[in-house]
Amino acid sequence: MTSQQTVIREVVKDIWTFSCPFSRFGFVPVGGRSTAIKLSSGDVWVLASTPLNDATKSKLSELGPVKYIVSADAVHHLFLGEFKKEYPSAKLIAPEEAIKKKTEEGLTFDGSWGKDPEDTTYGFEHDVCHLSAYFSGHQNKEVVFFHPSSKTLIEADLLFNLPANEQYSKSSSSGRIPLLGNMIHPWHGLHKKLAWAAGVDKAAMKRDCKAIADWDFKRIIPCHGDVIEERGKDAFMEAFKAFLD
Repeated sequence: MTSQQTVIREVVKDIWTFSCPFSRFGFVPVGGRSTAIKLSSGDVWVLASTPLNDATKSKLSELGPVKYIVSADAVHHLFLGEFKKEYPSAKLIAPEEAIKKKTEEGLTFDGSWGKDPEDTTYGFEHDVCHLSAYFSGHQNKEVVFFHPSSKTLIEADLLFNLPANEQYSKSSSSGRIPLLGNMIHPWHGLHKKLAWAAGVDKAAMKRDCKAIADWDFKRIIPCHGDVIEERGKDAFMEAFKAFLD
């Protein structure tokens, strides 16, 4: 995706998003988003889920040295290679299922959710929480991240908030999914059904949803759809009600 179509903004102090058009299967407009966090050390943590274009590189260089590149699930791995090439000294961390898909690229990973012990730390935990946030029961093996100082949750495919208005705001498309319109958001029954179906291990999903429900967050930054600026906790509780009851 070109720099001209990328929306870059500081969502809250120390958290920047890089939003752009992206169509699942080539025709379902769900949008794409990377998220960068400036850590208290001065280093930068990046959930790398969109192309590393010139605009993205420029902003990241302003924020500080990229120290961590992470993938949030088994399918958000497309751009890990180009991020690692640009920032070779950064630690690369991803779910085990994503790592398996990158073997042909010869990438070296410094951590693996789903393979490393559950209490493994990677160096960014002072600012970004991830312990007890690996959803082994989700079909995409999700990892959810929490930035306590801003009460922000960051995730990939666990929760959607469509249509992707911001992500398509610099394109000629409306970002709306044909026929489904405004039906794929946390408060809609369709999203709840999709969330339930994505839980391939219901017991594990219940355990992990309850762990996230204990976090004190108000904002959710999803990879697909608009940022939920307020009532993020309510949105999560509603979307995963079936796992939390």
